[in-house]
Amino acid sequence: MIEFRLPDLGEGLTEAEILDWRVSVGDVVGVDQIVVEVETAKAAVEVPIPFAGTVARLHGEPRSVIAVGQPLISVTTPDEAAGSGNVLVGYGPGAAPSRRRRVARALHPAPPAGESPGVPRVLSPLVRRLAATHAIDIRALKPTGPGDVILRRDVEAAIAEGADDFERIPLQGLRRAIADKLSRSRREIPDATTWVDVDATALVQLKNDLAESCPEAGIGFLALLARICVAGLRRYPELNARVDLDRAEIVRFPHVHLGYAAQTDRGLVVPVIHDAHRLTLADLAGQLRARTEEARQGKLSPRHLTGGTFTLNNYGVFGVDGSTPIINHPEAALLGVGRIIDRPWAVDGEIRLRKITQLSLTFDHRVCDGAAAGGFLRYVADRVERPQTLIAHL
Repeated sequence: MIEFRLPDLGEGLTEAEILDWRVSVGDVVGVDQIVVEVETAKAAVEVPIPFAGTVARLHGEPRSVIAVGQPLISVTTPDEAAGSGNVLVGYGPGAAPSRRRRVARALHPAPPAGESPGVPRVLSPLVRRLAATHAIDIRALKPTGPGDVILRRDVEAAIAEGADDFERIPLQGLRRAIADKLSRSRREIPDATTWVDVDATALVQLKNDLAESCPEAGIGFLALLARICVAGLRRYPELNARVDLDRAEIVRFPHVHLGYAAQTDRGLVVPVIHDAHRLTLADLAGQLRARTEEARQGKLSPRHLTGGTFTLNNYGVFGVDGSTPIINHPEAALLGVGRIIDRPWAVDGEIRLRKITQLSLTFDHRVCDGAAAGGFLRYVADRVERPQTLIAHL
């Protein structure tokens, strides 16, 4: 029997949640066949197995979390079988003898010294933490794992049985990553927010004109706002930066890797358009469509989830006017855009009905002062009100 452990999925990730097994016990698998889909803090990932054989055991149920290096799947394989080698050092077919002993111990673990057989035990720190979070007494649980080991499903069953009229949702996977990042942002960044109401009538008209004259480009409000932000960051590089605490430095970037908030079934993600400053308006629109579709399908690559230098958040799509958005750590600023609505507005000394929106800029006060932040926000507002002025900076 060969035991395949969860490999290092990169980006410093230490665990993953099992989403869907693609095989069952008794199935015959081939080299590099996809056997499971897992979700990390970055994205959903399909994991191939590096050798062929017959599935003997699946180490985990859907929704369970396993750490890198923990057993993922065990297969029986003939001695002459060869693997692809596409795994970490120490996990290839050559390590089979020692793994047989480890698998045997996993199937029938011996109780710790001084503990009698038959006493419920918890081997996984994740399971122990889940029980502690929900105040579950593990001594009162009936274990279903081999060797009287309490598994995650045992704790979850006890949670469900003890639930009254409230619902407990495990903070894990993407949702846990979002919580950790937002908490770190609030903890580390002394942020401030400034905002302004702007007349977006001309921008609405430009969007409509482009839809009529260049329908194949698919240029919407988000692409127009993204192009305005890129131009603003070239004018105010203070906001295209981050703080390096280890070296006590402010790092300004020569490139603009533009992130934007995208709502998905799994939660809020921030896809990144790399080198946005090199793209035309039509190119930006195409990138936004592609990344948004990948985000909704859970297929964004780690590269398209990392490296952002500035974030755009169009929360107006949710029907709200304003917000004080949290900076996407470790970036230095985030621009929020509210809904566009008809409001009375003074134009050339007269009150007219115009398309009005609110822009909110949250910025790291360590990288710039209010003058730079206000200058950037006013630059963006002026281009929203008079988008034709962008031509001079394209």
